[in-house]
Amino acid sequence: MSLTLETPLAFKLLNGFFENASYVKGVEASDADKAVFEALPEGPSETAYPHLARWYKHIAAVQGLTAKAASAAPAAAAAEEDDDIDLFGSDDEEVDEEAERIKAQRLAEYNAKKAAKPKPIAKTTVTLEVKPWDDETDIDAMTKAVRDISMEGLLWGGFQHVPVGFGIKKLQINCVVEDDKVSMDDLTEAIEALEDYVQSVDVAAMQKI
Repeated sequence: MSLTLETPLAFKLLNGFFENASYVKGVEASDADKAVFEALPEGPSETAYPHLARWYKHIAAVQGLTAKAASAAPAAAAAEEDDDIDLFGSDDEEVDEEAERIKAQRLAEYNAKKAAKPKPIAKTTVTLEVKPWDDETDIDAMTKAVRDISMEGLLWGGFQHVPVGFGIKKLQINCVVEDDKVSMDDLTEAIEALEDYVQSVDVAAMQKI
């Protein structure tokens, strides 16, 4: 049995088609829209076929007709063009509004998820050289005092006592600092505040992790 545009099934299929499309082909009204429009025996019900009715009214306006007058146009005028119309086909230029909406929604969800994901904590490995006053400075006590300095984002590492001459040894100590939490100026000031042991502090090396 052949399907015509006068059957309820044709109206239903057309309504489903125009739910996600504005025109039969492309992104503007064409002869294909005119042919389908003229093939309809009457204006579709807005209650039963809202998407088809929207398209029908728009095409009527494009052609300068009222929906009521247009509904009287003969269906035979479209018969010659039926073979050229792929009513339910796709077009490279067709704007799929639903697909675009889903794409935009997924992109927004991705960006929100990405923004909520904790960022890696920026850290730096630092080698400090702490010089005592003289050879009588207790290097072990100085080392302990330095390592007792506590700051949020500061982690002390390995150390060694390096001879500098005349029986004097300096403390070479490593630490890892979180860049957003530990200021090197604050750290060196805290070490220099150990006036009984420390003469000066130098940053020997720094490397981002």
